Amino acid sequence: MNPLINISMIIVSIFLIISILLQSKGIGLGGLAGGDSGGVYTQRRGIEKVMFYITLALSVVFIILALLSVILTK
Repeated sequence: MNPLINISMIIVSIFLIISILLQSKGIGLGGLAGGDSGGVYTQRRGIEKVMFYITLALSVVFIILALLSVILTK
C-alpha cells in the first residue's frame, strides 16, 4: 500500500505546483522569482477564488498523504 501513497503524493504535488504557479497572475516572471508585484490587495473573485480553494484542498490532501506515509512506514 505504501507505493500507492507515494505515487499519489507525486501526483498531488505536481497538481499543487501547477495550481500555485497559475495563481501568479499578471506579475510576470519576476514575481515567480521573488520580485515585487507592486500591486494593491484585491478581493479574489471568479477563477482566482476557485484556484485558491483548489490550492488549499490540494495542500490538505498532500499533508494527509504525508502523514499517512509516515504512520504506515513505522
